[in-house]
Amino acid sequence: MTGHAFPHTAAPQPVFDPYRFPGAVIDDHSQTTHTPHGTPEPGDFFLPAPDACRRVPMPLEPEDRRRLDLHAALTMAGIAPLPGDLDAIDALCTLDDSIHTALRRWIARTV
Repeated sequence: MTGHAFPHTAAPQPVFDPYRFPGAVIDDHSQTTHTPHGTPEPGDFFLPAPDACRRVPMPLEPEDRRRLDLHAALTMAGIAPLPGDLDAIDALCTLDDSIHTALRRWIARTV
């Protein structure tokens, strides 16, 4: 294939459905304002990511941490809590960490 030059064409851009992928960036030229030279105006840039060092520390209460851990364990096991189960989850989260550790271990063994 020496001596053959292939014309360079841009790869087709994926089209995302904003209802299925709400966080997808859509390149819609009708919403972007350009200067005559084709560069975006200064107000068209995305905001920078937040600095993790400047976050306000918000420690979780032990019951809230246990609730998140229990929901994560149930999700990993493929168990969807029913609406009536939320009262039982709240009651279980008031127990101490050793009981909660055993509970998560039992859920993980059912997988």
